[in-house]
Amino acid sequence: MIDLHCHLLPAIDDGPESLAQAVELARLAADRGIRRSVVTPHIQPGCWDNDQAGIERVFRAFQAELEREGIPLEVGMAAEVRVCAEIMSLLAQDRIPFLGEYRGKRVMLLEFPHEQIPPGTDALVRWLMKRDILPMIAHPERNKAVLRDFSKIFPYVEMECLFQVTAGSLAGQFGERCEERALQFLEEGWITVLASDAHNVKHRPPNLEEGREVVERVAGPEVARRLVVDNPSEILGLRTQ
Repeated sequence: MIDLHCHLLPAIDDGPESLAQAVELARLAADRGIRRSVVTPHIQPGCWDNDQAGIERVFRAFQAELEREGIPLEVGMAAEVRVCAEIMSLLAQDRIPFLGEYRGKRVMLLEFPHEQIPPGTDALVRWLMKRDILPMIAHPERNKAVLRDFSKIFPYVEMECLFQVTAGSLAGQFGERCEERALQFLEEGWITVLASDAHNVKHRPPNLEEGREVVERVAGPEVARRLVVDNPSEILGLRTQ
């Protein structure tokens, strides 16, 4: 399985606080059947002031430590970018790392604020798409505006955004309402990938299997494979077996 959204890098956002904790998370991911993880630290100006260069420095040290420890986890690097006015200038300065490409467009993991979808977000998405940047909306099933009113996500479906649903949401780990929304995304066929959004070993571990099992039970094994292997592989430009 491939995990396109996780917070494994140490001391760079609200993920692990130390390199030792980061390595423990990586070992757990590998033990749970994840063969490749793309680390996606937050970019949120004023809160998490990360960018391409800073993330890459931490990523290279993390990657080297995994090799020294012999952990069989391939890793890649991107970012989870919060909706903000600074996105345009960050892009102009090549300071945002992308997940990969999908059908000729670069893929950005884009996060709504937890409480709402800010006014003007649809205009930002259109601006990105005009520049051949395709937003993958991070965990929309956990956004409180979408929890209150499922139709709030409809404009982003119509604009053909990609959607990353958290595996733990389908497994009920974020409560009944998030589980219900995640199942709605699944039943509508709107999920592009499942990801762990892992942050720590105890409360937010790197686990895709429980969510994958729900998809297999509800929609069948072909859909389950598509969400944790085929679609992530396509975005990363990897061959599937």
